[in-house]
Amino acid sequence: MKISRLRLLGFKSFVEPTELLIEQGLTGVVGPNGCGKSNLLEALRWVMGETSHKSMRAAAMDDVIFSGTTNRPPRNVAEVTIFLDNSERQAPAEFNDQDVIEITRRIEREAGSAYRINGRESRARDVKILFEDAATGARSPALVRQGQISEIVNAKPEQRRRVLEDAAGIAGLHSRRHEAELRLKGAESNLARLGDIMGQLNSQIESLKRQARQARRYKDLSDEIRRAEALLFHLTWIDAQSAVETEERNFAETLAILGRATENESRSLTEEALFAETIQPLREAEAERGAALSRIRIESDGLAQETTRCTERKTELEKLAAELDRDLTRETVLISEAEDILAGFDDDVVMLEAAESEATASEPGLHTAETEARAALETAEAELSELTERAAEVRARRRALETAAAERQATIAKRNTELANLQRDADAAAAAAPDSLKLAAITEEGQTLAREIAVIEATTLEAEDKVGDLEEIARAEAAAAQKARMALSTLVTERETLSKLVMPASEDGFPPVVDALRVAPGYEAAVVAALGDDLDAPAAEDAPVRWRHIGAPPDDDAPLPEEAEPLSLHVGAPPELARRLNQIGVVAAETGHRLQPLLKPGQRLVSREGDLWRWDGFAATAGGMTPAAQRLAERNRLVLMLQQEDVLRADVKRLTSLEDDANKTHVAAVAEEKRLRTLWRDTQAKLATTRDALVAIERRARETEARLASIAEARERAQAGREEAEASLAEIKAEWTALDAADDPSARLPEVQAATQERRNALAAAQSDLAAHARDRAARKQRIESIAADRARWTARSKSASEQIAALNERLTKTRNDIAQLEEIIPALDDRRQSLLGALTDAERARNAAADELARAENAQRAAAQALREAQAAVSAAREARARTETRLEGARTRRQDEARRIREALDVNPDDCLVLAGLTPETALPALTDADRTLQRLKADRERLGGVNLQADDELTAFLEQMSTMETEYNDVEQAIAKLRGAIGQLNREGKKRLEEAFESVNGHFQRLFTTLFGGGEARLQMIEGDDPLEGGLEIIARPPGKKPATLSLLSGGEQTLTALSLIFAVFLTNPSPICVLDEVDAPLDDANVDRFCTLMEKMAEETDTRFLVITHHPMTMMRMNRLFGVTMAERGISQLVSVDLETAKSFREAV
Repeated sequence: MKISRLRLLGFKSFVEPTELLIEQGLTGVVGPNGCGKSNLLEALRWVMGETSHKSMRAAAMDDVIFSGTTNRPPRNVAEVTIFLDNSERQAPAEFNDQDVIEITRRIEREAGSAYRINGRESRARDVKILFEDAATGARSPALVRQGQISEIVNAKPEQRRRVLEDAAGIAGLHSRRHEAELRLKGAESNLARLGDIMGQLNSQIESLKRQARQARRYKDLSDEIRRAEALLFHLTWIDAQSAVETEERNFAETLAILGRATENESRSLTEEALFAETIQPLREAEAERGAALSRIRIESDGLAQETTRCTERKTELEKLAAELDRDLTRETVLISEAEDILAGFDDDVVMLEAAESEATASEPGLHTAETEARAALETAEAELSELTERAAEVRARRRALETAAAERQATIAKRNTELANLQRDADAAAAAAPDSLKLAAITEEGQTLAREIAVIEATTLEAEDKVGDLEEIARAEAAAAQKARMALSTLVTERETLSKLVMPASEDGFPPVVDALRVAPGYEAAVVAALGDDLDAPAAEDAPVRWRHIGAPPDDDAPLPEEAEPLSLHVGAPPELARRLNQIGVVAAETGHRLQPLLKPGQRLVSREGDLWRWDGFAATAGGMTPAAQRLAERNRLVLMLQQEDVLRADVKRLTSLEDDANKTHVAAVAEEKRLRTLWRDTQAKLATTRDALVAIERRARETEARLASIAEARERAQAGREEAEASLAEIKAEWTALDAADDPSARLPEVQAATQERRNALAAAQSDLAAHARDRAARKQRIESIAADRARWTARSKSASEQIAALNERLTKTRNDIAQLEEIIPALDDRRQSLLGALTDAERARNAAADELARAENAQRAAAQALREAQAAVSAAREARARTETRLEGARTRRQDEARRIREALDVNPDDCLVLAGLTPETALPALTDADRTLQRLKADRERLGGVNLQADDELTAFLEQMSTMETEYNDVEQAIAKLRGAIGQLNREGKKRLEEAFESVNGHFQRLFTTLFGGGEARLQMIEGDDPLEGGLEIIARPPGKKPATLSLLSGGEQTLTALSLIFAVFLTNPSPICVLDEVDAPLDDANVDRFCTLMEKMAEETDTRFLVITHHPMTMMRMNRLFGVTMAERGISQLVSVDLETAKSFREAV
């Protein structure tokens, strides 16, 4: 047999019908991890009879059924079919009549599996043996799942023997031997039981011989008792017959009354049904219109809220646009000021550069003039010194020095005053200058506020989205809560109505005991059949007819038959009914008649359908649901409705709480949104204030810087003038001292003095011009450097303002676009709301009209229901009267029937023949009933004094002798069967051992050759571990890869273990080829070289044997060596699909092209 196809439906992730073609050669299955490739192997093993759910990677066998995804519902059925090619007619005889064998395994959720072979029901054992005889099966080593290589490596030698059993083809033989052993154990157990029974029979035969003699005396007394019983039965029959005739007349009268009440009830029921049929459409119409009104109101309120929100948002955006305009204006002014200042800086630089050029050009002339003036002064002084006398010179010089000293002192005083004034001005300017720390703090504060505004804007947008989402959630929770409240209201109304019908008030003040019963569903008819009219009796002590609690010990009651369970287990009842219920057994309808003779006095049997069997022989067949049973069923339904009401109330409370929480969350979100908007406005105001303060401080800083620069230049000039005056004053004082020491010339003093003074003044002027020139150049250089620093600072500020203007323009454009969108949305919302107001009015009017019509219909229905209840009360009263009369009549008839049955059962004659049986004639005077009873009791007392008598002793003795003879024959037969089974087991052991030894030799040879091929050298061998049982030995593997020492399989590396295990599996194929070999990712631990050897070996095996290979792989080299590929995809999560490509055909097409 060859496996050709595998079809899956609803198996694990293959929910759609999927077919896997298994053809000659190598078939590959590829796909990403988790897509369902291994499910194909598990489906193959499952259809072959796998019984372990753990082997299917499942918690239970039902888990192989598709369990559903987020988009697809779960299935309740899974089915896998395997197709076998039987064209060579190698199947077992019972399945060998067709070319194709279809084996199907189908599982239904919570119903177990079923097997079919060619459409006919089959046993799992037949399927298992069929595949085992074909050298495969669910546990075959040929089906190598993931991790099985490591299992072979770690398996015990006894477990590896399974590989040899497949090679020897004795897997089925092993199963048959196990079955024969079970039969042998059963036969030996039966033989022991037969011996015990035969010993017991011998004891009983001796006892029966003694009992037979006593039975003859008993029979003589029994004949006399029979005649006395016949007379007593005849007298009792006559009394029962007269009671029946009286009750029949009473029953005819109650039937007439019931007929009239029933007609009235029928008319009332028809009217109430008509009203009930008309009220449901009205309720549905009122509910639909109410729902439509609610939808319109909700939509209108939502539009109003949306309009308000949009208006508020528009106002906020307009304020934001205004603030952005002001910020733009402020930044534009700042840029303009910066441009003006930068232009002034350019002009100053040009002027300073021009002055510096002129100073550079005039500097040589100033040096020349100073040199000439100095030379002239020297000449003049020499001439003065020569022309005047030292006294006159001294006097003249003294006066000049006095004048010069006075001038220099005045100059020094003037410069000191000027420096003091400049110091005061500098101190005042420095005091008025803004604090740099304060400027940095305000700048940092402005940047912080800008970042906070950005965060607040993002948070506000998130809050807006959250408000919308929470509003939808609140609406959904409100709808769910309203739906639950409507369901609760409907259930409460139905429960109250049913409660009024099921729990009527007792007229005499004593509620019947039926109201205190709690009957399990399905046992109502059994309770009514068992208790009948006794259910109407109360348990009150004051009632004239009642149930009493007598408190008898439980041991006093006789036990029920074994197959009957007490009715008290299914009925909750007051203690007054406990004894009665314990003596009533519940049995199946088909077993009641058989168990009735086993009942003790007072016991009854009932079925769940209402059948009754009494201890005295009375039996009644179920006649459908009686009013009392229906009442109990309605009471159970009422209890169920009360439980459902509690559940619904809990749901309403939970959903109302969820609705309140959703509303509170929505309100909190709205409040949070408003708070964020207020915070955004406040932060914007703070940012604007901070920016104004920053601009003012920067303006003051610029002014202070300019003022301090001017003061510094003036101080430098004044300081230089004072130093020059002080130096000149020092020279004058020195010269004054020299004049005091020299002679005072008298000649030419004025002229020479004047000339000298002139030369001196010229030199001083030249020196002053040169010093002033140097000071001016230094001041201009410092000013140029200051202008460069100021220019860089103002350029940076202008750039920052430009970037701020760009950002403000972008935000202003976005704000204006939002305002334009809101201006379009608000009128549309208003128009939509106005249109809804008209629809709201129409819906309210339609809802009110439907409610009025529904109210009128409900009033009419209530009136009809009241009339129906009154009619039903009359019918109930008439039925109760009829039931009481019928019960009495039935009791009389039952009594008559009981007497007749007792006569037939006791005497086996008709009641009219009792006189003949008693030996009397109709003309004979009959004794009184009490006299006849005393005579009967006396005879029975005489018989009782005999003690226990076995009347069937003779018959039982004969039967036991025959049974003893039969058992002796059976004992001999069982001994012969045991001998045959032991012989068969021995034959199976010899046959199995022979096949196992032959298979071992063949597998060992193939294994050694394949090991050398896969490893490219080395050697390996198989070693049998003998045991007491030839079929229970072990298999050990000794391998020596190239360059290593011999070792057991567990001591090899992972790749070496894989190759060794594959060598063993392929050796089995060569010995006893399996129809299919499935390898699930066995090439995972192999490198490319070993994968190539592995694929080459598979190709060779496929050519040499008829084994069809199904290889699940991720390795590209393995994929390339396949004859055809099947891809398993999972385009839809949780759903596996199968696609295929025939590589041989594709290769032929490519070569053709």
